[in-house]
Amino acid sequence: MKITAIKVFVCSPGRNFVTVKIHTDAGIYGIGDATLNGREMAVVTYLEEHVAPCLIGRDAHAIEDIWQYLYKGVYWRKGAVNLAAIAAIDMALWDIKGKAAGLPVYQLLGGKSRQGVTLYAHASGENIADTLDKAAQLIDQGYKAIRLQSAIPGLPVTYGVLGDKKDYYELQGNRPLPPEEQWSTKKYFNLVVELFKQARERFGNDIHLLHDVHSRLTPIESARLGKLLEPYDLLFLEDASIAENQDSYKIIRQHTTTPLAIGETYNTIWDCKDLIQNQLIDYIRVAATHAGGITALRRIGDFANIYNVKTAPHGAPDLSPICFAAHMHLNTWAPNFGIQEFVGLGNEQVKQIFTSTVTVSDGMAYVSEAPGLGVDFDETAAQQYPYKRSYLPVSRLEDGTLWNW
Repeated sequence: MKITAIKVFVCSPGRNFVTVKIHTDAGIYGIGDATLNGREMAVVTYLEEHVAPCLIGRDAHAIEDIWQYLYKGVYWRKGAVNLAAIAAIDMALWDIKGKAAGLPVYQLLGGKSRQGVTLYAHASGENIADTLDKAAQLIDQGYKAIRLQSAIPGLPVTYGVLGDKKDYYELQGNRPLPPEEQWSTKKYFNLVVELFKQARERFGNDIHLLHDVHSRLTPIESARLGKLLEPYDLLFLEDASIAENQDSYKIIRQHTTTPLAIGETYNTIWDCKDLIQNQLIDYIRVAATHAGGITALRRIGDFANIYNVKTAPHGAPDLSPICFAAHMHLNTWAPNFGIQEFVGLGNEQVKQIFTSTVTVSDGMAYVSEAPGLGVDFDETAAQQYPYKRSYLPVSRLEDGTLWNW
């Protein structure tokens, strides 16, 4: 079965998505997600000018060889743009293989390790009371794991808090240039411990609680936070510090037993190799779209399993339903799956474009038996929502120093 065409689509149903569709001479097509938030068109150009011409006429079943060709066959390995492009091609090829076999992708990976996938939802509020009220609503819906984020008093905006926006897609909106937001570690510390203290008092110990620091702390500050949060038994503390220097997590690890999670910005197994093999983290959060697709995440998951590290794939709304479907197949298969981040199946515009067969009930998600990934893409609907340049914010300390976003 030969690849006959590779098409790239960019649409913006509230935020931008880059979708790849691979056609074959057997009449079967597959789709993949190549979205790289704020750098979408760089991936589009890379795919159209440098990847697609090299793959026409190749065997669509040769997933491993094509992955290695795109990764090893260029002098400039790794990188966010390169791996997002590889990821989309890889997902589309797995989709094709599943359709050709008449099997869902998880069966091709080795079958089910579980019947359903545990999700964690987001509760984000303007203050502690608002955050906990939103968490209570999610618990009433059946979620048993909740990420808590609250606005920080004294700061104009806070990561993870929607403000007057109704959903994450509206929050992205039109940002033709990156907005700049203030950060204060001291003001953050004044809030965060009280948030989890009140959460445990209100919800007891049966609900899993999580929190995303979003890399705003130094390693020793993260160590302090982890220690302070130990009485509240978090499922994990996410992105406590940047780990470009992976030794940074040795400092955090030696001071706290709060479980640690990281990886949503990672592109290859090399970004997290030391963190995993030295058991400095408990959950690896790489995303299929950003780290080379299903083929790459399967390797990372197997490697992590050796060291008792669980998978917890990134689930932000800048990953399209195609990526979520890929995660669902990986999560259903992976013996060391931990938990899946979940912000919903998209707004109504997204649902017009991407037709998903995943079902969600009582805080769990269930993969379908549809062949391939079980998600489809409507090219005509996508044309109604053209690309709009948009960016995530830039973070600065109160004195103006550029800080980690």
